Amino acid sequence: MINLPPSRLPGIGTTIFTVMSALAAEQKAINLSQGFPDFDPDSRLINGLVRATQSGKNQYAPMSGLPRLRQGVAELTQRKYQRTVNPETEVTITSGATEALFNAIATLVRPGDEVIILDPAYDSYAPAILLNGGIPVSIPLKFPEYSLPWEAIHQASNSNTRAILLNSPHNPTGSVIGADDIQNLIDWTQKYPAWIISDEVYEHIIFDQLQHHSILKYPELADRAMVISSFGKTFHVTGWKTGYCIAPAELTAEFRKIHQFNTFCSPTPLQEALADALEDSSMVDGLSSFYQAKRNQFLNLMKDSRFKSLKTSGTYFQLMDYSEISDLSDVDFCKWLTVEHKVAAIPVSVFYANQEDNKIIRFCFAKKEDTLREAAERLCKI
Repeated sequence: MINLPPSRLPGIGTTIFTVMSALAAEQKAINLSQGFPDFDPDSRLINGLVRATQSGKNQYAPMSGLPRLRQGVAELTQRKYQRTVNPETEVTITSGATEALFNAIATLVRPGDEVIILDPAYDSYAPAILLNGGIPVSIPLKFPEYSLPWEAIHQASNSNTRAILLNSPHNPTGSVIGADDIQNLIDWTQKYPAWIISDEVYEHIIFDQLQHHSILKYPELADRAMVISSFGKTFHVTGWKTGYCIAPAELTAEFRKIHQFNTFCSPTPLQEALADALEDSSMVDGLSSFYQAKRNQFLNLMKDSRFKSLKTSGTYFQLMDYSEISDLSDVDFCKWLTVEHKVAAIPVSVFYANQEDNKIIRFCFAKKEDTLREAAERLCKI
């Protein structure tokens, strides 16, 4: 008998995304659970990938990322946020935003350090903190608007607070940080010598003429922050698993030490195609209107259902309240919905450290029109 070492994540099982997607496949259900598009990316991106592979660009890229892709990120950052970043020393291409998040946490967190995360939180945050010896300090967002609870954040902050992990536009709720939050964050950083990790993977998907308040726009915040984004979300290629981190040069140097022994580099032809895509600003600038139309379509299709929609200001997720339909827990309700009505969703309680259940579930509307229409027809029959 081989004696296995103790688990480093004893309380962590298979992610809810894997569970629900597997159940959806088993039940031949429409999968509105996991956050991925069911439509093809722009043909220009695919053509760029073909050109890259056929022209022999199939060997290792530089560890920090292709120079032209890092330059493209720097130019996009300047155009969107009026922030000048050095592509040589402040931009690193990673194998997905999840890798970037792990590397950022590993860069900053030491055993015993506390990291504030806001629940409901993306499920990779706490495990990455724990694996690096840190202590996740989970604070619930204010329900039902899912706004930042600044009084509670201050109460939880102390000399052991190493960082705060922010996410806007927010997964799973679709809420966004406002100007008041930025001022509160500036005040917080003046009081506590902590860092900011800003998960901005849905930065280009924001609705109703709202502004994305990227941390990069504010020098007093950007100088002490690691900002993470995702090409997969921006260009509808989640399977390409390519993202990036922007951080001050000193932090980037430490970040790259971890990155080089984690994935070393991301696939070269993917980076070539993404660099081509960044040269066409329309592929980024049209994203908000594209997904706002899908959000509006889904809400219109669902208006006669018994579900109650919550406000969604960004991302490609829509929260729905099912409390008038069932007393089941949100986990059990999602399983019932998948088995009995052949539509898969994600229970929001799994994103809380305390499993808080407000009878809210998450649907992904990054789908073809026919997919959304068929799913809504099934949901409206409940």
